[in-house]
Amino acid sequence: MLVLRYLASFYNYVNYEVSDPRVNQWLLMETPWPGFAILGLYLMFVLKWGPKWMENRKPIKIDNFIKVYNLAQVFVCLFLFIEGWRLGYLRGYSFLCQPVDYSDDEVPLKIARRCHIYFLVKVLDLMDTVFFVLRKKQNQVSFLHVYHHTGMVMLTWSGVKWFAGGHGVFMGFLNSFIHVVMYFYYFLTSVSDKYKGNVWWKKHITQLQIIQFGLIFLQWFVLVFQPNCAFPKWPLFVLLPQNLFMFMLFLDFYYHAYIKKPKPALPIPVTPSVEESVPVLKSKINIHTD
Repeated sequence: MLVLRYLASFYNYVNYEVSDPRVNQWLLMETPWPGFAILGLYLMFVLKWGPKWMENRKPIKIDNFIKVYNLAQVFVCLFLFIEGWRLGYLRGYSFLCQPVDYSDDEVPLKIARRCHIYFLVKVLDLMDTVFFVLRKKQNQVSFLHVYHHTGMVMLTWSGVKWFAGGHGVFMGFLNSFIHVVMYFYYFLTSVSDKYKGNVWWKKHITQLQIIQFGLIFLQWFVLVFQPNCAFPKWPLFVLLPQNLFMFMLFLDFYYHAYIKKPKPALPIPVTPSVEESVPVLKSKINIHTD
C-alpha cells in the first residue's frame, strides 16, 4: 500500500503540480492515458489487426482522400513553420538558450497553442501507417517508420505538457518545414504518376531529414554548455539519445538505399522446354521517407 500511495503521489505531482497549467484542459492533454490508448490501438492495428483484416481483401482505394490529407498536411505544417518565425525567432527567440514563458500573455499563450497544434499533427501523422495497411503496402510498415511515429507522439505530448514553448520550439519549427516538403512530394505522387518512384525527390527528402535530426541534436546539445540557462536540463537525457538514435537510423537507411550498391543477381537458367524467357531477378529497395 505504501508503494501504491507513493506512485499515486508521484503521478499527481508530475501530471498536475509541475506541468504547465495552461494546457491541462486542452484536447488530450489532461492525462497521458488517452494518448497511450491511441498509440496502443495504432500499434495493434498496423502490426496485427490491420494486416490480418486485409489478408484476403483487395487494397482499398482511398486515393482521393489521401490527396486531400496530403494537401491539408502541407498547409497545416506551413502555418506552424510561419508561426514559429512570426511568434518566436522574429521576436528574439534564441537558438542557444530559450526558457519557457509560462505566463498568460498573448504571445506566450499563442506559442503554447501552436505547440499543442503541432502535437495534434503528430497524432494525425499516425494515419500514414494506417494508409499503408489499407492499401496493402505492409512492406512500408518498417521499424523505422513505426518507431518514429510512435516516439514523436510521446515526445510532443511531453513537450506540450511541461514545456509549451522555449527551447523546444526549434524542433517543431524545423520539423514542420521538412513536412511541408515531404507532404508536398506525397501530394505530387498522388496526382501524377510521373513522380512515383522518383529517386531524386526521395533521396533529397531523406537528406533533409538527416540534416534535421543533426541540427536538433546540436540545438539541444548546446544547453549542456549553458549553465545559467533557465530551461531545465533533465529533458536532455531523453532528447539527446533519441535524436542521435534517429539520426543514425536515417543515416543507415540512406546508406543502404542510395549509397551501397546491391550485388547483381545471377540469371536463372532456362531449360529448352520453356518457351517464355524468365526475367533476371532484380533487387528491389522499398523506400519511404517519414
